[in-house]
Amino acid sequence: MLIYDYPNLWLFLENKGKELYGPEFHFYEEDAPLIAKLLIWCSRDRFQADLNTISLHKGILLTGPVGCGKTALMSLIRHILHARYRHRICSCRQLAFRFSEEGFLVINHYSRYSFFSATDIPVTFCFDDLGLESDMRYYGDTCNTMAEILLSRYEYFITHHMITHLTTNLNSSEIEARYGKRIRSRMKEMFNLISFSKEAEDKRK
Repeated sequence: MLIYDYPNLWLFLENKGKELYGPEFHFYEEDAPLIAKLLIWCSRDRFQADLNTISLHKGILLTGPVGCGKTALMSLIRHILHARYRHRICSCRQLAFRFSEEGFLVINHYSRYSFFSATDIPVTFCFDDLGLESDMRYYGDTCNTMAEILLSRYEYFITHHMITHLTTNLNSSEIEARYGKRIRSRMKEMFNLISFSKEAEDKRK
């Protein structure tokens, strides 16, 4: 069995956070269990993943209140991921604006064309702040951009193991109300739900 050096991974990420976000950056003790789960996923540690009911075949759905550090964490863990799993971060709000300019080409770019060049290896994306985007129109067609992207990536998740990550302030019932039962059902297959406490403080203060 491989032995993973989690204390050093933790220290590396915390130092990387100071480098990127300033010397005051640090991990909060109350967030330790959540960060540990992210480290397990990133390490592809099957033993600890099984112990913590984490599926290495699914992506991460990171939820929590505004300002609790979701985007920062998803940005930081890129630095410890193997290139095969290193995600690109995209703003859901910006993707919706792009749909209003480019139409369904945007949906295709993040689904059927989301593969490394000349391979069948899918590109992993983290869509940031699900729920902040608005429905957009393109030449008379109104589209819930993220719903379409998630449905399309789900199909490639089934056929090509295309991994997707999300961050959101929404809870399960709010996701279902915004995107429907169909999307919510597929999300259960696609994601490990990892959540900050509802009382997690706004770290932007």
